[in-house]
Amino acid sequence: QVQLVESGGGLVQAGGSLRLSCAASGPTFGIYFMGWFRQAPGKEREFVARISWSGRSTTYADSVKGRLTISRDSAKNVVYLQMNSLKPEDTAVYYCAAGRVGGPRGYEWDFWGQGTQVTVSS
Repeated sequence: QVQLVESGGGLVQAGGSLRLSCAASGPTFGIYFMGWFRQAPGKEREFVARISWSGRSTTYADSVKGRLTISRDSAKNVVYLQMNSLKPEDTAVYYCAAGRVGGPRGYEWDFWGQGTQVTVSS
């Protein structure tokens, strides 16, 4: 069973930065993509970004392109989401995900972390 643990959430002012981390453990041989989703109160779960297991390919939602960057460390066991120029609309619980497909729909992913809260004040 793949286990994903997020960290790094917190409270920042608009325009500030945060870096989220997702540590993966367990059998990852069937994982081709790692990604981030977010869910604000009263809203649907939203795709944010994905990265191939190798780290060679990335995909972003239009709403975060240019502000958020997904990456992996050299050991390929931690995925990061560097969040810059944060806006109040970025406020949400951010979830790390892993799977074979890595599409924009949540059901296309196989494993999920517990989530970490990001709050951006105006």
